[in-house]
Amino acid sequence: MKRIILHSLLLSFLLIISCKDNKSATDTTQDTENEIVEKKPIKIISEEVAYKADTLLMKGYLAFNENETEKSPGIIIVHEWWGHNDYVRKRADMLAQLGYVALAIDMYGDGKQAAHPDDAGKFAMNVMGNIDSAKERFSAALEMLKSQESVDADKIAAIGYCFGGSVALTMANLGMDLDAVAAFHSGVQLPVMPTTDIKAKILVCNGADDPFVPQETVVTYKKAMDSVQARYKYIAYENTTHSFTSKSADSIGKKFDLPVAYQQEADEQSWAALQKLLKEVF
Repeated sequence: MKRIILHSLLLSFLLIISCKDNKSATDTTQDTENEIVEKKPIKIISEEVAYKADTLLMKGYLAFNENETEKSPGIIIVHEWWGHNDYVRKRADMLAQLGYVALAIDMYGDGKQAAHPDDAGKFAMNVMGNIDSAKERFSAALEMLKSQESVDADKIAAIGYCFGGSVALTMANLGMDLDAVAAFHSGVQLPVMPTTDIKAKILVCNGADDPFVPQETVVTYKKAMDSVQARYKYIAYENTTHSFTSKSADSIGKKFDLPVAYQQEADEQSWAALQKLLKEVF
């Protein structure tokens, strides 16, 4: 009789353990299935947006992953001296693919673009010659980006190319609320030089052979950054000239007899450096 009772108890115990194991396995399977269902593929949405700086209408381009369920860091992209064009929009799409909400902004107003270097130079000087106006235009774009539902307003960076790099660096020097700033083939002789107001971590990627960035200006910029103990990295790519990130640089150089040229290795390395910076600050 005792043996029968013991046998029954042992059998019951084994059945309970078995049920628990099956339940655990079922729960794990359900959790895995839920994770698979929740993880949706990247779906980039891009749209033209309008905002105002004072009375001036600005035309931007917003790109983000529609299937992202959490708020993402926002990144402002400032165009070259040619104006807000397809190149800067392409960079916005690339950043959206990386998980950021990217806003390619307009610093000239009404999406104005230059067709000739002479006009581009005039447009750029008009902005950089009036730093209060430039700050107002940049700030309007910044607030527009922060207002997006998909953006974590406490995590904002700015990047820029050529003229746009100078704009981004100047905004950092003015103490704008930015976590990171990256400038590509950018002048560093700025209307506002580095101050203790800098909050951003800075990355500058330039060509070592860029005639638009004289070496003496680089030395001066580095000394100024060091004097205010700024967090920065300056990279000079050998055998690289101006506009090295733009694949259209070669044709533009030939058309207008300018010392600009695409350099694939420097382009890829500088983009990798940007991604590293963004991961560090975010």
